[in-house]
Amino acid sequence: MTNLRISYQTIEFGQIDIHLCTLRNKQEFHDPEGIAKELGISSALWPIFGIVWPSGLVLAHHIINYEMKSKRVLEIGCGTALSSLLLNKRDADITATDYHPEAEVFLNRNTELNGDKLIPFERTGWADNNDTLGRFDLIIGSDLLYEDEHIQLLTEFIQQHANPACEVIIVDPGRGRKNKLAKSLLALGYKSSFTQPKNTDYLDADFNGYILNFVRTF
Repeated sequence: MTNLRISYQTIEFGQIDIHLCTLRNKQEFHDPEGIAKELGISSALWPIFGIVWPSGLVLAHHIINYEMKSKRVLEIGCGTALSSLLLNKRDADITATDYHPEAEVFLNRNTELNGDKLIPFERTGWADNNDTLGRFDLIIGSDLLYEDEHIQLLTEFIQQHANPACEVIIVDPGRGRKNKLAKSLLALGYKSSFTQPKNTDYLDADFNGYILNFVRTF
């Protein structure tokens, strides 16, 4: 991390402050041992994990007052893990996962910045089929559907890690794949609904995406 240009910011959620160490810009790259390259992560894609994107902010604002009770929660493709950090601040049972080899380093650093307990993390890809994450009552994520092939991979990953009764919340910036994902999850017993966030004053520009909600009850 020492060779990266980083920045610090504080994001306010009402009375809750979340402190973040992130990459300074979208051109950062540091892979001296070639770990990311071996995982198929190009230099252009490398910095994506370390930046706070609008969809991530929308997800965090959406779940800030979400009723967690005794739910076990998983954030997939967590990146900067803003929602995980926020839920951790609320003492939720949150686990985070991402494919990027640096995601855990930043997650641990940010957890310490916020003075909270470390968040369980496992680096895994949706197609790996060898993780030890277990099953969850609520699965969340943002900006996950970059390619059509991701729909089936994400569906299978959710199926692997969802309890029989499970809710899935994904914020999508409008990449045009929400209906395909809904159709794929319908086959697994999920009912879907799409909504647009009502208030996005915390964003620098209009948000044209959707909050995708999938619920399965057994």
